[in-house]
Amino acid sequence: MNYYFLGIGGIGMSALARFFKKRGDTVSGYDRTSSPLTEELECEGIAVHYDDNPSLIPEKVDMVVYTPAVPQDLQEFVTLRERGVKMEKRSQVLGELTRGKKCIAVAGSHGKTTTTTLITHLLNNAGCGCSAFLGGISKNIGSNLLVNNNSEYVVVEADEYDRSFLQLHPYMAVITATDPDHLDIYGTHEAMLDAYVQFANQTEPEGHLFLKDGIFRTLDGEQYVEYGHEHHHDEKEHSVARTINHSSISTYTAHGIDADYYAINVRTYNGNLFFDMRTPDGVLYDLELDGTALFNVENAVVASAVALACGLDQYQLRSGLKSFAGVRRRFDYRIREKELVYIDDYAHHPQEIASTIESVRYLYPDKRVVGIFQPHLYSRTRDFADEFAKVLQGLDEIIMMPIYPAREKPILGVTSSMVLRKIPSMSKYLCTADQVLELVPALCPDVVLTLGAGDIDRLVPRLEETLREQML
Repeated sequence: MNYYFLGIGGIGMSALARFFKKRGDTVSGYDRTSSPLTEELECEGIAVHYDDNPSLIPEKVDMVVYTPAVPQDLQEFVTLRERGVKMEKRSQVLGELTRGKKCIAVAGSHGKTTTTTLITHLLNNAGCGCSAFLGGISKNIGSNLLVNNNSEYVVVEADEYDRSFLQLHPYMAVITATDPDHLDIYGTHEAMLDAYVQFANQTEPEGHLFLKDGIFRTLDGEQYVEYGHEHHHDEKEHSVARTINHSSISTYTAHGIDADYYAINVRTYNGNLFFDMRTPDGVLYDLELDGTALFNVENAVVASAVALACGLDQYQLRSGLKSFAGVRRRFDYRIREKELVYIDDYAHHPQEIASTIESVRYLYPDKRVVGIFQPHLYSRTRDFADEFAKVLQGLDEIIMMPIYPAREKPILGVTSSMVLRKIPSMSKYLCTADQVLELVPALCPDVVLTLGAGDIDRLVPRLEETLREQML
């Protein structure tokens, strides 16, 4: 088969491209700009070009895989459609590849990439194995793809954008968070919650559903769903909009004791996190995570619950948690020295940023933290401007870069300056990437934190080099 990818440089798209290439198919594609990921694909023998030019499309194309982030007036998209080539969204292809497998799908407005990657590592480390399509680069395997033809499990990140996750019918499903996001697609938080309920109800009857405790609440704090296996309240006393119907549901948390799985006694020692985990079968003591964020304790709780449901014993679980190296651009240590710490993180939603800053403050109390944030999307910046301004105040010095537009056109009046004006602190700056390289060393930080889902990743190695030169 000859596959052609429109938007091949996306993290989910590149995993599919790698899968088909590894299977022996011919793979090529287009993306708007070159990136470290597309350069890796080219090194792996996948032809990629960066001009929207139909003459560069291979003569023989059997299947086009595209991301909904690609505009449908793209010249290549129009040409391929007119040629009558079969075209499918990335989510459709992923749904087809997981059909007939024991699919473990992780959804959520944040936390899903690390949770997906950790589940993959736990199963792979234990020997039972799995295939995986990840939303980030696992530092243990050095890729966003893992293929194991001898395992019945396939672990996938279930993306809520464009309702993509509704193409999946998982054997096990995890929902990590339902904070408002992608309101350009859903319109309202309630409509987004409806989609998550539908995803949960697509879990196979013989499978299992893991839900973070308390996630199905509206912005007013009202419970949005009831669970079909629990006692139903009288409608006159308690009205709910939807029901999740599944006979096997478990809840989890790192911030309470009412869930089926929860963490207790969380502590840090020599930069590592330790916690005990209460399960329905008892307590597992002294579980260890190596050099990671505080919020990953919760991701580890649900990943452990899934692993136990897949048959891992506590010794395999302990080994897997301790040896998990993390995900590139997810609380990713670039420098970890006594005199300076530099952490890079993909956080681009207010709740993610708040959690990342909280983790930094927990691990490095009384240190001066300089944060560089690049907003992602005009619509998200508009929808959450007040929230961004509030959470960024947790930094000592705030540097903002211009908005990364991705698939969007500018919205009048929506800029990074708009957010900065809402922050009362005087320690705030608006900078280009080159200006960041000059400013950050002059601020003499103890901890540097880069945040964002755009092309800020291209600044990261340059900033790391600059900071290391300063340390000499």
